[in-house]
Amino acid sequence: MLMRACLSIALLATFPCFCQVVPAAAGDVPAGEEGTPMVTPPPVSGAAYPTATGNEMRSNYLRGGMTFETAYNNAVEYSTGNPSADVTYSIRPTIALDRTTTRVHQTLAYSPGFTFYQRMSAYNEQNQDFSYNLEYRMSEYLTFQMREFFDKSSSVFNQENPYAGATISGSTQSTVAGAIAPFADRMSNAVSGEVSYQVSANRMIGGGGTSTKLNYPTSSEVPGLCNSDSLGGSAFYNLRLSRSQYIGGTYQFSRFLSCPASTQSDTTTHAFNLFYTLYLRHALSISLLGGPEHYATAQAPNPSFASWAPSVAASVSWQAGRSSLAASYSRSVSAGGGLSGAFDSNGVNAHARWQLTRSWAIDLGGSYESNRNVDSLLALSNPGGHTASGTVLLQRKIGANTVVEAGYQRQHQRYRSIAAISALPDNNRAYVSVSYQFERPLGR
Repeated sequence: MLMRACLSIALLATFPCFCQVVPAAAGDVPAGEEGTPMVTPPPVSGAAYPTATGNEMRSNYLRGGMTFETAYNNAVEYSTGNPSADVTYSIRPTIALDRTTTRVHQTLAYSPGFTFYQRMSAYNEQNQDFSYNLEYRMSEYLTFQMREFFDKSSSVFNQENPYAGATISGSTQSTVAGAIAPFADRMSNAVSGEVSYQVSANRMIGGGGTSTKLNYPTSSEVPGLCNSDSLGGSAFYNLRLSRSQYIGGTYQFSRFLSCPASTQSDTTTHAFNLFYTLYLRHALSISLLGGPEHYATAQAPNPSFASWAPSVAASVSWQAGRSSLAASYSRSVSAGGGLSGAFDSNGVNAHARWQLTRSWAIDLGGSYESNRNVDSLLALSNPGGHTASGTVLLQRKIGANTVVEAGYQRQHQRYRSIAAISALPDNNRAYVSVSYQFERPLGR
């Protein structure tokens, strides 16, 4: 995991920084744009929209802390025809680093966790969460970005969801969110990298690659689900029309492998999209993306199947002094996420945060995803399903270092052909946590 990140940086550092193109004469630059670096719009950046507000946004810091939490789960296991509830107690230390220099901006966060069940001690778990982000400006017009995320958990509420509010982006999702087996061991790892090169004052090209892995260590816990891997590559052309408007085109290739070799599902996709991004003032951005997508899928013993489908995405991000909002919709054919086969996936997600006062804040988040099997033969045994989730939480800051939080989370999943899901389709969780956090500035 981290070794791959370090190797990627080391290899890239050996590339020669070829001669850069100086911005064109003023006649090729919209009024007021001379010398202004271009940005990579959300449809091609792949990065999540920021959700912090006001003074919550920091750079050049070392942060650490400890969180204690107790929660009530209404459905931990299914027995005698009824779901069984339990109370959990958790402890999560955290450490995070955010460092910025003239050329490099990198953030690193790590949080192990330990959860204990009051009645069902067999479900006691140890979590691992790791994330790393790097932006390296190799020269004035050549930038490299890399992101990595690793998660290990056995709780439906602790696992990273691509449609959760904290990870809303303006691009189409590389894999479906899939179905999440409640309280089953699960490990996921995602790595992506991108190079962007501003070839003139208002033109940019770039490309990148992605790799994701999903693993269920104990297959008997997840009947109907399976491990999956994916690899992908992309290229884009980005044109700045004015300070507030960008248009361009993208190509994205992905390959998904799921399940053991005897019943392996193999899906490849090729998406050709045009995009448009509008920045209204500094706080609001709107992005649209769309085009055709070709997919081919095969799963033994069935014959291969190929066709075309539309690929669409729309997103909006708004930030003010005390508020933030991010929302997106995407439609594409994809695979992975523990599901076998290729699916026509539609996803909607949103996240909002309000800093009510210096001490009080509220968060709201919600998502919905439907997955329909595109192969009519496989759809008879594995038609797909849908997932809906929502979160509401209230935070109270006490003093400079302590935060008390209370929240409610709900998840509903409907996958009739997946035994690991159908037994516990609905999960509700209410929790209260107390966190101690500290920050130390880095550098001057």
